[in-house]
Amino acid sequence: MTDDMTEETRHVRVRVELVLEISEPDELIRAAWARIEGDELMPREERDLASQAVSRDEAEAVAYLIDPLDLVGEVPGVVLSQASWSSELAEYDPDEPWDGEDEDEED
Repeated sequence: MTDDMTEETRHVRVRVELVLEISEPDELIRAAWARIEGDELMPREERDLASQAVSRDEAEAVAYLIDPLDLVGEVPGVVLSQASWSSELAEYDPDEPWDGEDEDEED
């Protein structure tokens, strides 16, 4: 352990921002439906609402398919303490420089 890290500093915040291109919307939606239908812990009424939501919004479908636990589940020595994520449709120009910082964030 380094001098500037104390015993109390045991958490690391990881921020990830991705831009995904939806190349096969129907395939994406079918995969989201399958994930929702396979979730036995989700009540039937909630599954029906979720299925309708992913049918209308590809970003919603992506949110049902991406799980932060998948990112760290196999990393030795870490336990996921908390996670949140969202997805939204976004304008994207591959020719524009991008540093991954959200324009709305203030430092």
